[in-house]
Amino acid sequence: MSIVLDTSAVLAFMVATDDFNAAAVALFARTDEDLVTTPVALAEMDHLVTQHGGREAAEVLWSNFEDGAFLVRWWADALTQTLAVARAHPSVGLADASLVALSGLLRTNRIATFDQHFRAMSTPHGESFVLLPDDN
Repeated sequence: MSIVLDTSAVLAFMVATDDFNAAAVALFARTDEDLVTTPVALAEMDHLVTQHGGREAAEVLWSNFEDGAFLVRWWADALTQTLAVARAHPSVGLADASLVALSGLLRTNRIATFDQHFRAMSTPHGESFVLLPDDN
């Protein structure tokens, strides 16, 4: 099974001074499931990790993707589905909308995130999201 990977979880994991660092480190240490994100979210991760953690943190992030610790998925209808989610939820941007669309492709309702707005959203299959770690 897969877990959708949000920027907030990656940022917390990569930046030791983040308030949620310990929880993110524990989550990534104990999971052996695929952690999957989209290219849109990857671009957001790269920007924020570089901004908050510097070039060294960005290199670690890139290595995590290069080594397969974190995976990226995109599919033929990804943009159409992402835009539909964004239009249905105007308060979220394209990065988070792409993750909701990805949850439908992966058939999962589990998302590694510290962003509470996912509680008010559901997967394309109508399921409530389970926020990891441990439904923070």
